Amino acid sequence: MKNIEFKVGIVPKTSKIIEVYDSSGINRPTKDSERITKMYANSNLIITAWMNNELIGISRSITDFCYACYLSDLAVKSEYQKQGIGKRLIELTEREIGKETALILLSAQIAMEYYPKIGFDKIDNGFIIRRTK
Repeated sequence: MKNIEFKVGIVPKTSKIIEVYDSSGINRPTKDSERITKMYANSNLIITAWMNNELIGISRSITDFCYACYLSDLAVKSEYQKQGIGKRLIELTEREIGKETALILLSAQIAMEYYPKIGFDKIDNGFIIRRTK
């Protein structure tokens, strides 16, 4: 992870976020830039990874910083995957929220094997009302 700079609290341009999402394989509404902008405007913990001023990774969370943190998005451009960038974004998220805060996420099917490898426990006591739009 040489030459990669991580930043907390920086919200990149929506077009740059969309580039990361589209490259990473994450399924997000990237054809709707207004929705992506709203997603970030209403999140309170953003951590980014940069190489030579290029956005290469991002994590987006919603948290109260004392009990629960929902990690909504974790995305790394495909050419930078498998270098520990996603793991580092999660470590920095954990650092920001502190030890008294649980880190919770919903995983895309393709990432179900990734999260246990970096320290997440699989849980069976969750429920969801799925978005309809």
